[in-house]
Amino acid sequence: MALAAVVVAALFLLPCLLPTSMAATPYPHHGRGAGADPLVGASKKYEGSSDLVDLRYHMGPVLSAAPLRLYVLWYGRWDPAQQAPVRDFLLSLSDPSPPRPSVADWWATAALYADQTLANAADASASLGRSLSRLDVQRVLAAAVAAGRLPADARGGAYLLLTAPGVGVQDFCRAVCGFHYFTFPALAGHTLPYAWVGHSGGRCADVCAYPFALPSYVARGGMAPLRPPNGDVGVDGMVSVVAHELAELATNPLVNAWCPTAPTEIADLCEGVYGTGGGGGYAGKVAVDEQGRSWNVNGSKLLGNERLFVLVLLNQPGGLVPRVPPPPYSGLLIGAMLIGSAARDFDSHWLWSPEAKACVGPNASD
Repeated sequence: MALAAVVVAALFLLPCLLPTSMAATPYPHHGRGAGADPLVGASKKYEGSSDLVDLRYHMGPVLSAAPLRLYVLWYGRWDPAQQAPVRDFLLSLSDPSPPRPSVADWWATAALYADQTLANAADASASLGRSLSRLDVQRVLAAAVAAGRLPADARGGAYLLLTAPGVGVQDFCRAVCGFHYFTFPALAGHTLPYAWVGHSGGRCADVCAYPFALPSYVARGGMAPLRPPNGDVGVDGMVSVVAHELAELATNPLVNAWCPTAPTEIADLCEGVYGTGGGGGYAGKVAVDEQGRSWNVNGSKLLGNERLFVLVLLNQPGGLVPRVPPPPYSGLLIGAMLIGSAARDFDSHWLWSPEAKACVGPNASD
């Protein structure tokens, strides 16, 4: 009881509370541009923006001062074909070789520099069952660390737990698609920042795999979902949520660093905006290849056929995103950087810039 009281009391001291992966789309803003950067000045006219959002630094630690070391735990039974796009996205975070706009550009926007994805571990037997509480997520990570399958890296490390299709997590689909927090020392022996993301395919793609699946009330309005760049609605939707949570995990790992007001963080402010003109249920202007697949950033691929990605856009705390050339929108396959015989592209939503007070991203075409 005493420990619980201490934990509850401590939570009231945190200026940023636990975020969800579901946030409102920002409203359009037609005020003056901000800053000298032409990307930002132009984007203010189209993307969701507001002079009322004050993205503040609350003096807590961040994971951007040194290369981020990422440790991944795959929970449940995964098909290797479903794992491949996620693995390639994580490897693309630190690969500068693909042409702009790239995953590495997107990641640098938040001033995050990941040298590599380090240890990977698997819990294919789903040791704690197929229905996890939020505390169970911590227990799974703690068990992997205790068994030596993952290192205990409390100085610059971050942990990513990915649950397979068929595995449920508390509030999944109902209120969250992913979340990030930190482990309690009493439970895990260390304070380790972590994120969890679930595979929503076959469960709630209409909630967690936007813009590749749409809620029925949106579809009835005549809007159509984007075709997923890797051909799997659940996996491509998961990549976008992974991007969202990693951005917030790195800029707000102990829930006391970068946030405007609880429970909003840098990716929540731009949820649903993937390109120029995005907002109000419209994803924005993204590239489309010859097969009709949509993407907004280039990534790397180690083996297999070409892949594409759609990511949200990120903000660099204390600075503006660099100006990068937009991709052409000719309906043809464009911007694929070959590594061996393949490349990947992704879709990710944009992130909030605290200086521009707007959603910005590397694929802006204005």
